[in-house]
Amino acid sequence: MAFGAEELRVLRRALALALHPSPVSAEDLQDCLRLAESVDEAAREGARLRAFLVADLARYRAALPGTAAGYLLLLEEALGNGYRPNPDDLAALRALRGNPSAATLLDRCRVLAEQDVRARLAGRTVPSSRTRLLALPGGLASDEGVKKPVEKPAAQPQSRPPVKTPRPERPIPTPGEVFPPKRKPAPSPTNPPQQLAAG
Repeated sequence: MAFGAEELRVLRRALALALHPSPVSAEDLQDCLRLAESVDEAAREGARLRAFLVADLARYRAALPGTAAGYLLLLEEALGNGYRPNPDDLAALRALRGNPSAATLLDRCRVLAEQDVRARLAGRTVPSSRTRLLALPGGLASDEGVKKPVEKPAAQPQSRPPVKTPRPERPIPTPGEVFPPKRKPAPSPTNPPQQLAAG
């Protein structure tokens, strides 16, 4: 973003007012507001142009290898505008390694990708599993100024209650044992068998 001579004068005045507050004339106030609006508009326009460039770059990358020359030019322009290469860009550049421009851009993009990875890793906190433990020798408790945990005296062995032996369970009776089958009564010996008369 470039400022003209008049814009630089207003910017200088705004910075002076920020550092050394003093009464502001209405004209200075209007100039500062106009400059702020111009800067905001320029930032919005820059964001629109970057979005267009990234979308154009994706279209050229999707049409590779036929659009290699245009893709490489667009990628170089995007990198100059602060674009960070993504894995698709790295894969496309690896496929175009035979082209000297692609090989140069691949080296540049690898450096940028490694910087991004390092920045992400540096922003992470150490997981709790890697912190030193208080209860172990050499942990935080051994450092100066840190109170050591109070050791509790060993507890006296207590008499354990007697273990109850389980009683053997009674076997479950079968239905035949609970309900015995009914037997037909035997004929009594006092009654003589009846004979049927023939004929």
